[in-house]
Amino acid sequence: MATTNDLKNGLVLNLDGQLWTVTAFQHVKPGKGGAFVRTTLKHVLTGKVVDKTFNAGTKVDTATVDRRNMTYLYKEGQDFVFMDAETYDQITVLAETVGDNANYLLENTEVQVAVHEGVPLYIELPTSVELVVQHTDPGLQGDRSTGGTKPATLETGAEIQVPLFLTTGEKIKVDTRDGRYLGRVSS
Repeated sequence: MATTNDLKNGLVLNLDGQLWTVTAFQHVKPGKGGAFVRTTLKHVLTGKVVDKTFNAGTKVDTATVDRRNMTYLYKEGQDFVFMDAETYDQITVLAETVGDNANYLLENTEVQVAVHEGVPLYIELPTSVELVVQHTDPGLQGDRSTGGTKPATLETGAEIQVPLFLTTGEKIKVDTRDGRYLGRVSS
């Protein structure tokens, strides 16, 4: 338990059995009436963002979310197996929990896994990863109708847009937040 005076960014609240992360907060003391705290909360699982106001000093239920550094080991059926970097414990994370992050997961990738009461909530990838272009068609000289990009399939199976000069087998850097091509990686 905490009060609204203890709120800070990144704190996870348990409101009616749902987990919400505080992304912004502001203490407001109007001329008339009692002080209150205006917050922006992001649902831990769905990513939905809501604004919620609490009276100052109100007790709020906090949830302990343990962010652990883990290494992705392998895929087991549809699910993903990760190993804790400190304890070497292995946990299985459901495919729904990994979501679109699977597009950028290679074996031995270091990630952060957020765990609440033994249940993995979500995984956080590094902001960029280096992946090999598994297949892309050769770019046609003078073809600028697509803005200078073409589709490429990466070694993880993800498909992103890359510049026309890239060829199959090149290693590139990709932004894991939106799948943008960030540049070549020199070997």
